[in-house]
Amino acid sequence: MPLITLKDGELAYGLTPLLDRAAFAIRSGERVALIGRNGTGKSTLLAVLAGTRTLDGGEVARRDGLRITTVEQEPDLGNAQTLGEAAARRAGLATDDSAHDDRAHWQAQARLAEYLSRLGVDPERPAAAASGGERKRTALAAGFAEDPDLLLLDEPTNHLDLAGIALLEELVQKTKCCLLITHDRWFLDRVATRIIELDRGFLRSYPGNYTAYLERKREELEAEAVANRKFDRFWAQEEAWIRRGVEARRTRDEGRVRRLERLREERAARRERSGNMALAIDTGTRSGKLVAELDGVSKRFGERTVVAGLSLRIMRGDRIGILGPNGAGKSTLLKLILGALEPDEGTVRRGTNLEIAYFDQMRDALDEEKSVAENVAPGSEWVDSGGQRRHITSYLGDFLFSPRRAATPVSALSGGERNRLLLAKLFARAANLIVLDEPTNDLDLESLDLLESVLQECQATVLLVSHDRAFVDAVVTQTLVAEGDGRFSEHVGGYSDWLAYRERIAQDDRERERERTAPAATPGRAQATPARAKLSYKESRELAELPGAIEALEAEQLALTGAMAAPDYHRLEAARQRADRARLAEIPSLIEAKLGRWEELEQRQAR
Repeated sequence: MPLITLKDGELAYGLTPLLDRAAFAIRSGERVALIGRNGTGKSTLLAVLAGTRTLDGGEVARRDGLRITTVEQEPDLGNAQTLGEAAARRAGLATDDSAHDDRAHWQAQARLAEYLSRLGVDPERPAAAASGGERKRTALAAGFAEDPDLLLLDEPTNHLDLAGIALLEELVQKTKCCLLITHDRWFLDRVATRIIELDRGFLRSYPGNYTAYLERKREELEAEAVANRKFDRFWAQEEAWIRRGVEARRTRDEGRVRRLERLREERAARRERSGNMALAIDTGTRSGKLVAELDGVSKRFGERTVVAGLSLRIMRGDRIGILGPNGAGKSTLLKLILGALEPDEGTVRRGTNLEIAYFDQMRDALDEEKSVAENVAPGSEWVDSGGQRRHITSYLGDFLFSPRRAATPVSALSGGERNRLLLAKLFARAANLIVLDEPTNDLDLESLDLLESVLQECQATVLLVSHDRAFVDAVVTQTLVAEGDGRFSEHVGGYSDWLAYRERIAQDDRERERERTAPAATPGRAQATPARAKLSYKESRELAELPGAIEALEAEQLALTGAMAAPDYHRLEAARQRADRARLAEIPSLIEAKLGRWEELEQRQAR
């Protein structure tokens, strides 16, 4: 039996239908992801299911006694004094424990303490001073502590760092049932068992994770496009016939006239998919070959060191991702590179002809009181971009802003609209150094895909701070990882490559620990002698071929390393670079496996 069922749901915002006789059901054990364009009504649908928003038509049926908990996109902690008090209130627990001594209440308190600890929340921290990440982790801890039958999560990865997102994946996978909204594609692939798409008022269900959804959706859109073309062609023929006049008014053709009227109604009712953003980056003049060089740079705030003795050279065309936990100094490092901050120690040398576009995660580049159009083209109705002069309303249309929305003040925009506006402002002028500090927050999945492809194809130098692992993998060719105490390490490739490197190091550490703690052979004790095993013909041939195979892998490894170190390597297609990185990461394990097999066969041959 479903936990909750939506039947013929109807809901509109003004003249825009958010739900159009939509149907939906979720069962215990499912982890369902709700996806769709920004503004399609995903958060509104969550409110309907939670019972905090009513439908215009249709009904929501819930199982008797169903316990639902919601963690909003921007959690409200009320007037709580501390984060611990806020979490207790959200979890329905009184702050005065003396009034409660029953076992269930004690267990709930213990669960809350456990989740606060696991999510790194200091319960004594003043709520008023909490950052966005601390507020989100507090609300998540309370939500998991309630142990609901159905957990509703709205953009749960926002404000979380990579470690927090990885922990969240683990916690969501253990829930009884979860319905979530997120634009984090890596997260979707790891946790979702079903995808529900809200598209033009309709809900469509796709089994499996996000990758499986993409394949099914591609097939559906191709079939829809073919059907629409056939419909439009037939409709055009009928319209041409009716315009011939007298023939169409004959009695024997009245059926055809009525059919045309129905075609017109169907065509009017068919809602086209809303368009994609039309991003294009004008890189303007080329910068100097050297973009920036840091030599022994350190930066401290009070007693805390956020950058310690960093030496780094950034060359034209580099695409560098900066990874690390919240508060590790990633944004500070960007500001040091750009000259917005001066180092306490060391030097920063910047290249020539730099034209910088800086996407700030705090959105400081936007004027809240001015309109969308005024933010992009202050004092003008025209935008000069890519060698073309365009009217501001036409340019903003590329970023999905209607002419009416162009006159809206920034203070009235949603998070996704603010992100699109900042992108429109940045790309309205030429830039050969693009600096992006958390650009993916609040962008829908299709906009993310488009931004990825544009960054992959552009010739500008890119510096990226992001917790979106799929986005980092798609865009960057090298990473700087914050290791703690202001130290940064440099790695070839994206997030997956760094993850593989970290796993190899951990595996090496485990093997060394096993060797160190392995018991030594007891003197005088006879060792068991394994039975003699002669090599088969196939194994003998394999043994003879192994040295050559290992040499070939080592030669391939050397060639790949040399190619990737070439100054013009970054000009190759992003797909080729990703394939090279994946192969380079794979070769050490292949060599290790073949060396192990060689040793095994030689030992058997020597017995």
